Amino acid sequence: MNHHLKRQLRRLATERPYQVVAGSAAALLLATGTGALFVGADESPARQQTPAAVAEAAPRLADVATRAQARVATTPAASPSPSASATPAASPTKAKADPDVTRKAAPKPPSSKILDYDYEAQFTYYTCGPAAVRNALSAAGIERTQDELAGPLGTTEMGTNSAQDTTRVLNQVVKGDPYRTRMFAGTPSAAQIDRLRADIVAAVTAERGVVANVAGTVTDTDGGWHSFPGGHYVAVVGYRDGGELVRIADSADPNLPEYWLSTTDLANWIATRGYSA
Repeated sequence: MNHHLKRQLRRLATERPYQVVAGSAAALLLATGTGALFVGADESPARQQTPAAVAEAAPRLADVATRAQARVATTPAASPSPSASATPAASPTKAKADPDVTRKAAPKPPSSKILDYDYEAQFTYYTCGPAAVRNALSAAGIERTQDELAGPLGTTEMGTNSAQDTTRVLNQVVKGDPYRTRMFAGTPSAAQIDRLRADIVAAVTAERGVVANVAGTVTDTDGGWHSFPGGHYVAVVGYRDGGELVRIADSADPNLPEYWLSTTDLANWIATRGYSA
Protein backbone atom coordinates (compact mmCIF):
# COMPACT_ATOMS: atom_id res chain seq x y z
CA MET A 1 0.00 0.00 0.00
CA ASN A 2 1.25 3.49 -0.71
CA HIS A 3 3.01 4.78 2.40
CA HIS A 4 1.85 8.31 1.67
CA LEU A 5 -1.79 7.22 1.75
CA LYS A 6 -1.29 5.38 5.01
CA ARG A 7 0.09 8.53 6.62
CA GLN A 8 -2.89 10.47 5.42
CA LEU A 9 -5.29 8.00 7.02
CA ARG A 10 -3.42 8.10 10.31
CA ARG A 11 -3.50 11.88 10.26
CA LEU A 12 -7.23 11.92 9.64
CA ALA A 13 -7.81 9.56 12.55
CA THR A 14 -6.17 12.03 14.95
CA GLU A 15 -7.87 15.19 13.65
CA ARG A 16 -10.98 16.89 15.06
CA PRO A 17 -14.22 14.92 15.29
CA TYR A 18 -15.64 16.06 11.97
CA GLN A 19 -12.50 14.99 10.29
CA VAL A 20 -12.81 11.57 11.94
CA VAL A 21 -16.25 11.24 10.39
CA ALA A 22 -14.87 12.20 7.01
CA GLY A 23 -11.96 9.79 7.40
CA SER A 24 -14.27 6.95 8.35
CA ALA A 25 -16.40 7.67 5.35
CA ALA A 26 -13.37 7.68 3.11
CA ALA A 27 -12.16 4.39 4.55
CA LEU A 28 -15.60 2.91 3.97
CA LEU A 29 -15.54 4.13 0.39
CA LEU A 30 -12.12 2.64 -0.16
CA ALA A 31 -13.21 -0.68 1.36
CA THR A 32 -16.29 -0.95 -0.75
CA GLY A 33 -14.77 0.54 -3.86
CA THR A 34 -11.40 -1.28 -4.04
CA GLY A 35 -10.51 -3.93 -1.52
CA ALA A 36 -6.95 -3.99 -2.97
CA LEU A 37 -5.98 -0.91 -0.99
CA PHE A 38 -6.09 -2.93 2.20
CA VAL A 39 -5.07 -6.35 1.02
CA GLY A 40 -2.29 -5.15 -1.34
CA ALA A 41 -3.20 -7.64 -4.06
CA ASP A 42 -3.01 -5.12 -6.87
CA GLU A 43 -1.05 -1.85 -6.51
CA SER A 44 -1.28 -0.80 -10.11
CA PRO A 45 -1.75 2.99 -10.68
CA ALA A 46 -5.15 2.41 -12.12
CA ARG A 47 -6.55 1.21 -8.73
CA GLN A 48 -4.85 3.65 -6.37
CA GLN A 49 -7.03 6.36 -4.77
CA THR A 50 -5.47 9.79 -4.20
CA PRO A 51 -5.91 11.80 -1.02
CA ALA A 52 -7.96 14.30 -2.98
CA ALA A 53 -10.44 11.61 -3.90
CA VAL A 54 -10.75 10.60 -0.26
CA ALA A 55 -11.25 14.19 0.88
CA GLU A 56 -13.90 14.72 -1.76
CA ALA A 57 -15.87 11.57 -0.83
CA ALA A 58 -16.29 12.50 2.87
CA PRO A 59 -18.18 15.80 2.31
CA ARG A 60 -20.45 14.08 -0.16
CA LEU A 61 -21.43 11.46 2.43
CA ALA A 62 -21.93 14.15 5.04
CA ASP A 63 -24.15 16.06 2.64
CA VAL A 64 -26.24 12.95 2.08
CA ALA A 65 -26.70 12.52 5.83
CA THR A 66 -27.53 16.19 6.26
CA ARG A 67 -30.13 16.13 3.48
CA ALA A 68 -31.65 12.96 4.94
CA GLN A 69 -32.01 14.65 8.34
CA ALA A 70 -33.55 17.68 6.72
CA ARG A 71 -36.10 15.53 4.95
CA VAL A 72 -37.03 13.82 8.21
CA ALA A 73 -37.38 17.16 9.97
CA THR A 74 -39.55 18.68 7.26
CA THR A 75 -41.73 15.65 6.53
CA PRO A 76 -45.22 16.53 7.85
CA ALA A 77 -46.57 14.24 10.51
CA ALA A 78 -49.26 11.92 9.39
CA SER A 79 -52.69 13.45 9.94
CA PRO A 80 -54.37 11.77 12.86
CA SER A 81 -57.34 9.71 11.98
CA PRO A 82 -60.64 11.40 12.83
CA SER A 83 -61.65 10.65 16.35
CA ALA A 84 -64.89 8.95 17.15
CA SER A 85 -66.14 12.18 18.67
CA ALA A 86 -65.70 13.95 15.32
CA THR A 87 -68.01 11.52 13.66
CA PRO A 88 -71.40 13.18 13.41
CA ALA A 89 -73.87 11.57 15.73
CA ALA A 90 -76.62 9.69 14.12
CA SER A 91 -79.72 11.82 14.06
CA PRO A 92 -82.28 10.56 16.53
CA THR A 93 -85.12 8.61 15.10
CA LYS A 94 -88.07 10.89 14.75
CA ALA A 95 -90.96 9.74 16.83
CA LYS A 96 -93.88 8.75 14.74
CA ALA A 97 -96.83 10.98 15.19
CA ASP A 98 -99.84 9.37 16.65
CA PRO A 99 -102.38 8.61 13.97
CA ASP A 100 -105.20 11.03 13.83
CA VAL A 101 -108.10 9.78 15.86
CA THR A 102 -111.44 10.66 14.39
CA ARG A 103 -113.87 11.18 17.18
CA LYS A 104 -117.49 10.85 16.46
CA ALA A 105 -119.36 14.00 17.26
CA ALA A 106 -122.15 13.68 19.79
CA PRO A 107 -125.43 13.08 18.00
CA LYS A 108 -127.43 16.23 17.54
CA PRO A 109 -130.55 16.19 19.72
CA PRO A 110 -133.87 16.06 17.91
CA SER A 111 -135.64 19.34 17.35
CA SER A 112 -138.62 18.04 19.34
CA LYS A 113 -139.07 15.35 21.96
CA ILE A 114 -141.82 14.50 24.48
CA LEU A 115 -141.20 11.94 27.21
CA ASP A 116 -143.52 9.02 27.84
CA TYR A 117 -144.38 9.49 31.49
CA ASP A 118 -147.14 8.60 33.99
CA TYR A 119 -149.01 11.66 35.13
CA GLU A 120 -150.42 11.98 38.63
CA ALA A 121 -152.08 15.02 40.29
CA GLN A 122 -150.93 16.10 43.75
CA PHE A 123 -152.91 14.72 46.68
CA THR A 124 -152.91 17.87 48.80
CA TYR A 125 -152.38 21.58 48.21
CA TYR A 126 -148.83 21.38 49.62
CA THR A 127 -147.54 18.19 47.97
CA CYS A 128 -146.78 19.68 44.58
CA GLY A 129 -143.07 19.05 45.23
CA PRO A 130 -143.41 15.26 45.71
CA ALA A 131 -145.88 15.12 42.81
CA ALA A 132 -143.55 16.94 40.40
CA VAL A 133 -140.58 14.71 41.38
CA ARG A 134 -142.76 11.62 41.05
CA ASN A 135 -143.93 12.62 37.54
CA ALA A 136 -140.36 13.38 36.42
CA LEU A 137 -139.10 10.01 37.71
CA SER A 138 -141.86 8.13 35.90
CA ALA A 139 -140.40 9.32 32.58
CA ALA A 140 -137.24 7.35 33.44
CA GLY A 141 -139.32 4.28 34.36
CA ILE A 142 -138.79 4.81 38.09
CA GLU A 143 -141.88 4.34 40.30
CA ARG A 144 -142.19 6.22 43.56
CA THR A 145 -145.26 7.39 45.45
CA GLN A 146 -145.74 10.94 46.65
CA ASP A 147 -145.72 9.69 50.23
CA GLU A 148 -142.37 7.92 49.67
CA LEU A 149 -140.86 11.12 48.35
CA ALA A 150 -142.39 13.59 50.81
CA GLY A 151 -140.18 12.48 53.73
CA PRO A 152 -136.81 12.73 51.89
CA LEU A 153 -137.89 16.06 50.38
CA GLY A 154 -138.72 17.47 53.80
CA THR A 155 -142.19 18.42 52.59
CA THR A 156 -144.58 19.88 55.19
CA GLU A 157 -147.81 21.88 55.09
CA MET A 158 -145.54 24.80 54.21
CA GLY A 159 -144.53 22.93 51.08
CA THR A 160 -141.05 21.84 49.86
CA ASN A 161 -138.22 24.24 50.66
CA SER A 162 -136.24 24.65 47.41
CA ALA A 163 -134.89 23.20 44.18
CA GLN A 164 -131.85 22.04 46.11
CA ASP A 165 -134.08 19.51 47.85
CA THR A 166 -135.56 18.20 44.61
CA THR A 167 -132.08 17.84 43.11
CA ARG A 168 -130.84 15.93 46.14
CA VAL A 169 -133.72 13.44 46.11
CA LEU A 170 -133.66 12.96 42.34
CA ASN A 171 -129.96 12.05 42.54
CA GLN A 172 -130.69 9.61 45.36
CA VAL A 173 -132.97 7.70 43.02
CA VAL A 174 -131.46 8.17 39.55
CA LYS A 175 -128.14 6.43 38.89
CA GLY A 176 -125.11 8.57 38.13
CA ASP A 177 -126.18 11.73 40.04
CA PRO A 178 -127.07 13.48 36.76
CA TYR A 179 -129.08 16.34 38.23
CA ARG A 180 -127.73 19.79 39.02
CA THR A 181 -129.42 22.79 40.67
CA ARG A 182 -129.61 26.13 38.85
CA MET A 183 -130.73 29.06 41.00
CA PHE A 184 -131.99 32.46 39.79
CA ALA A 185 -131.37 35.38 42.14
CA GLY A 186 -133.76 37.61 40.22
CA THR A 187 -134.89 38.22 36.66
CA PRO A 188 -132.92 35.74 34.53
CA SER A 189 -130.37 37.00 32.06
CA ALA A 190 -130.22 35.97 28.41
CA ALA A 191 -127.37 33.60 29.29
CA GLN A 192 -129.46 31.99 32.03
CA ILE A 193 -132.35 31.52 29.62
CA ASP A 194 -130.02 29.90 27.10
CA ARG A 195 -128.69 27.66 29.84
CA LEU A 196 -132.20 26.62 30.87
CA ARG A 197 -133.02 25.78 27.26
CA ALA A 198 -129.85 23.68 26.89
CA ASP A 199 -130.42 21.91 30.21
CA ILE A 200 -133.97 20.93 29.26
CA VAL A 201 -132.94 19.63 25.83
CA ALA A 202 -130.09 17.61 27.35
CA ALA A 203 -132.18 16.11 30.14
CA VAL A 204 -135.19 15.23 27.99
CA THR A 205 -132.92 13.75 25.31
CA ALA A 206 -131.46 11.56 28.09
CA GLU A 207 -135.01 10.45 29.08
CA ARG A 208 -135.06 12.55 32.25
CA GLY A 209 -137.71 15.00 33.34
CA VAL A 210 -136.78 18.42 34.78
CA VAL A 211 -138.34 19.79 38.00
CA ALA A 212 -138.83 23.57 38.29
CA ASN A 213 -139.71 25.65 41.34
CA VAL A 214 -141.86 28.52 40.11
CA ALA A 215 -143.73 31.50 41.60
CA GLY A 216 -146.13 34.07 40.20
CA THR A 217 -148.27 34.00 37.07
CA VAL A 218 -147.64 32.79 33.51
CA THR A 219 -149.69 32.40 30.35
CA ASP A 220 -149.28 29.29 28.20
CA THR A 221 -149.23 29.21 24.40
CA ASP A 222 -152.98 28.56 24.28
CA GLY A 223 -153.72 31.59 26.44
CA GLY A 224 -154.27 29.64 29.64
CA TRP A 225 -153.48 31.44 32.83
CA HIS A 226 -151.48 29.75 35.65
CA SER A 227 -150.95 31.64 38.91
CA PHE A 228 -149.12 30.49 42.05
CA PRO A 229 -148.15 33.52 44.13
CA GLY A 230 -146.89 31.41 47.03
CA GLY A 231 -144.81 29.07 44.88
CA HIS A 232 -145.31 25.81 43.06
CA TYR A 233 -143.42 22.85 41.50
CA VAL A 234 -143.92 21.55 37.96
CA ALA A 235 -142.21 18.93 35.83
CA VAL A 236 -140.85 19.62 32.33
CA VAL A 237 -141.42 16.53 30.18
CA GLY A 238 -140.73 17.67 26.63
CA TYR A 239 -139.65 20.41 24.21
CA ARG A 240 -140.08 21.44 20.60
CA ASP A 241 -138.61 23.89 18.09
CA GLY A 242 -135.13 23.11 19.38
CA GLY A 243 -136.10 23.99 22.95
CA GLU A 244 -137.87 27.27 22.26
CA LEU A 245 -141.06 25.73 23.69
CA VAL A 246 -141.29 23.34 26.64
CA ARG A 247 -143.97 20.87 27.74
CA ILE A 248 -145.15 21.31 31.34
CA ALA A 249 -146.68 18.52 33.45
CA ASP A 250 -148.61 20.40 36.15
CA SER A 251 -149.97 18.43 39.11
CA ALA A 252 -152.18 21.30 40.36
CA ASP A 253 -155.21 20.56 38.17
CA PRO A 254 -155.93 17.10 36.75
CA ASN A 255 -158.29 18.75 34.28
CA LEU A 256 -155.33 20.58 32.72
CA PRO A 257 -152.40 18.21 33.22
CA GLU A 258 -150.20 19.56 30.41
CA TYR A 259 -149.53 22.75 28.45
CA TRP A 260 -146.81 24.49 26.42
CA LEU A 261 -144.76 27.49 27.52
CA SER A 262 -142.02 29.45 25.86
CA THR A 263 -138.67 28.78 27.50
CA THR A 264 -138.34 32.50 28.19
CA ASP A 265 -141.69 32.55 30.03
CA LEU A 266 -140.66 29.50 32.06
CA ALA A 267 -137.39 31.19 33.00
CA ASN A 268 -139.23 34.28 34.24
CA TRP A 269 -141.69 32.07 36.13
CA ILE A 270 -138.68 30.47 37.88
CA ALA A 271 -137.23 33.92 38.77
CA THR A 272 -135.93 34.13 42.36
CA ARG A 273 -136.19 30.35 42.58
CA GLY A 274 -134.45 27.49 40.76
CA TYR A 275 -134.72 24.18 38.92
CA SER A 276 -133.27 20.64 38.88
CA ALA A 277 -131.97 19.38 35.51
